[in-house]
Amino acid sequence: MLAASGQPAEALPVLRTACRTWHELDAPYDAARVRLLLARVYRSLGDEEAAYREEAAARATFDRLGAADGSAAPDRSDRRSAGGGRTDGLTEREVEVLALVARGHTNRQIATSLAISEKTVARHLANIFTKLGVGSRTEAAGYAFRIGLMDAERHG
Repeated sequence: MLAASGQPAEALPVLRTACRTWHELDAPYDAARVRLLLARVYRSLGDEEAAYREEAAARATFDRLGAADGSAAPDRSDRRSAGGGRTDGLTEREVEVLALVARGHTNRQIATSLAISEKTVARHLANIFTKLGVGSRTEAAGYAFRIGLMDAERHG
């Protein structure tokens, strides 16, 4: 909000803290989104080199994750799960996590089922929530049902 309200210098330390926090939480997608905001702030302050550095780091993270950055509104209608439902930029692993959430599994159950840590499950959920624009497991599960992910699993 500080950057949007014409206070980029005040926004800079807040965004740096947010980026560091997302890194500490092992949430690379969210950290990369903040890096895009940092790039805009640096650019508005006339620091093109810092803006380029932040933007390049963010893009590299999105590429590594196989994720869209959400800065544009791409046509995601061609992004589908193996069962044919839309996945809106989710990775294959995130689709697996989403399906288990929709079945009512806890983070611990998901971690055990997929042989990953609970921290990794939490990171996947944070990425799923961000990519889908939802704020809860219930909303994410509703999305899974709306796109037919659960139907595809039953018939797949």
